[in-house]
Amino acid sequence: MIRKATPIDIDNLIRITKACANNLIDKNIYQWNAFYPNKEAFFKDLERNELYVLEIQNTVIGCITISTFMDDVYKPVFWLTQNDNNIYIHRLAIHPKQQGQGYAQQLMQYAEDYALKNHITSIRLDTFSQNTRNLKFYERRGYKQLTPIYFPNQSKHPFYCYELVL
Repeated sequence: MIRKATPIDIDNLIRITKACANNLIDKNIYQWNAFYPNKEAFFKDLERNELYVLEIQNTVIGCITISTFMDDVYKPVFWLTQNDNNIYIHRLAIHPKQQGQGYAQQLMQYAEDYALKNHITSIRLDTFSQNTRNLKFYERRGYKQLTPIYFPNQSKHPFYCYELVL
């Protein structure tokens, strides 16, 4: 079941994203670290009412942020659509023990259905250039790779922006 997150979920989401970060680091993918994702980001998502969790058998195993807010880092990106009716996906995570079972697909389908239901023009996101699994995941869903952006506190490598026009 996918539902809106509550403040009670935040500590669990930090545990999930830290487990994801460690799993990625074990694979020499330095996408997430001690600085990100963090409680501040999740609480901001909660304040905006944009944070969702995936619960399986009463246990939260993943999350996704579906936001209408365009971060400044995205402003120079050459998007495929105008900047007035878009959603942005952030912090998609599934606990490593639950990965490979289609749960990330469920969260993305939820976001895409939400966008269609709300007459959104496109869905935008970024993902780490060194995470080939994520790159393939979004490309298989029809997302188009666009401009790279950089998060120096996370990596010297770029993050690729993607957009799906609906």
